Amino acid sequence: MSIQAWTYLIVGFTFALYIGIAVWSRASSTSDFYVAGRGVSPLLNGMATGADWMSAASFISMAGLISFMGYTGTIYLMGWTGGYVLLALLLAPYLRKYGRYTVPEFIGDRYYSQTARVIAVFCAIFISFTYVAGQMRGVGVVFSRFLEVDVNVGVVIGALIVFLYAVLGGMRGITYTQVAQYCVLIVAFLIPAVAISWKLTGIPIPQIGFGSSLVTGEHAGVALLETLDAIHRDLGLPEYTGAWVPGKKGMVDVLAITMALMAGTAGLPHVLIRFYTVPNARAARWSAMWALAFIALLYTTAPAVAAFARVNLIQTLHEKPYTEAPQWFLTWEETGLIVFTDRNGDGLIQYSGDPAKNELTVDPDIMVLANPEIAELPAWVVALVAAGALAAALSTAAGLLLVISASISHDLLKSVLWRNMSQRDELRMARTAAAVAVVVAGILGIYPPGFVAQVVAFAFGLAAASFFPILLLGIFDKRTTKEGAIAGMLLGIGVTSAYILWFRFVDPSAGADQWFFGISPEGIGTVGMLLNFAVTMTVSRMTPPPPDEVLRLVEEIRLPSGSRDAA
Repeated sequence: MSIQAWTYLIVGFTFALYIGIAVWSRASSTSDFYVAGRGVSPLLNGMATGADWMSAASFISMAGLISFMGYTGTIYLMGWTGGYVLLALLLAPYLRKYGRYTVPEFIGDRYYSQTARVIAVFCAIFISFTYVAGQMRGVGVVFSRFLEVDVNVGVVIGALIVFLYAVLGGMRGITYTQVAQYCVLIVAFLIPAVAISWKLTGIPIPQIGFGSSLVTGEHAGVALLETLDAIHRDLGLPEYTGAWVPGKKGMVDVLAITMALMAGTAGLPHVLIRFYTVPNARAARWSAMWALAFIALLYTTAPAVAAFARVNLIQTLHEKPYTEAPQWFLTWEETGLIVFTDRNGDGLIQYSGDPAKNELTVDPDIMVLANPEIAELPAWVVALVAAGALAAALSTAAGLLLVISASISHDLLKSVLWRNMSQRDELRMARTAAAVAVVVAGILGIYPPGFVAQVVAFAFGLAAASFFPILLLGIFDKRTTKEGAIAGMLLGIGVTSAYILWFRFVDPSAGADQWFFGISPEGIGTVGMLLNFAVTMTVSRMTPPPPDEVLRLVEEIRLPSGSRDAA
């Protein structure tokens, strides 16, 4: 069977599975819709959290970026996994012990202010829509290649699928769907990684093959990373394993991006809401531990996949006649995500670090998807990778859309504008908000502001600058006041979003010499976070302390009670 036929078969089966699970576990109450009835086990919630958090950026784009960035690409590994440690230790168990539905609800109650709650709703919606744009674009990229439809048509198909199981099932349906999606995405990521590692290094464990020697080709007997460094030197590119060398990110920018990703992970509303679905705070902590274990399977494999894809791509294409280009190259060329420009007219594909000589432009988002084809793996493996990429993108998109839905229906309508709303009306409004959010998400997927991982990095920066300081201080600093929280959130997200918008849209050609201390838009969330902390703590000390009932709330959240935690 052809790759396209296998893709229709495997993707069709997985989509049917997701929709079937959503129908079986559809929400019948607001508790089911928002927090899955609080009855999800830590193991299953950890698996669902892994799928919710390992988005298209993790599956599709991260290894591709590492493949092009080399050593400095590990900012994504360190930032995203390190953030889960912060989440497990500092936020997840305390927010679960609080025992409500959403992050804006906690902020509104902790800071005894409807204004703070509304600002948190705005931040949650802004962050979620920024994040979901990357997911929907990832869906479009997969569909455009493997089902041979236009990228925009692929985005629409993905939006319809998310609509069916997110609007119908709510958090209950999404949770069990995400368990299935995690199984699909991790199998799809590991099978080609194992096969390529075995083929290139003779070792079936990618994490070990990554540090081993090649057993095939002209570089047989030479370590994989040594080979990549040598190839890069020959092509005039920075060494793959080089750190602070010309042509790569500077130390300050790497630190800023890593910190923004870590704090952003701990502050992402669609991840935090997952810990409201378990029975108690102890289960929330174990959920975070299980999630970290499930995530580690993919994240420890990604650097190996990046290196394998990089060496295969260059050895397959560099200085090869275009007329003899492999079929996968011609197919991806039709999507516009890989482009050959014959600058010197010799008909050879020249890949070079010199922009004047380079004839090959490759979108980093295709590296994981094209890797099985480049390595000449069977068609069913290629199709499985497509299904895994779709599972990663759709699972995260569903979680983000639920945050948007809950923020509008529960935090804005139910708590601020329509206080006497019945549970039936609230459930109807939640589903309506989710449906509208799907449409907006599809539009953002058609007109994204960057690569998948770039867009996601912006969302993490916004979460770091707005939510992380306010949540952390809300739990561990009783003196933090509503005035401080409001000022901190507004300044943090304002500075961060303005910086991103300026350097991505107003002046996208600006170089690193025009950035603030050399910090890129992906890392500016760290500056926004530090400003948030400083302003929140300063204003809080200049305003009256919180009322006694708020101080008691903070003490109750922080008191450990182990297995006796209240649901």
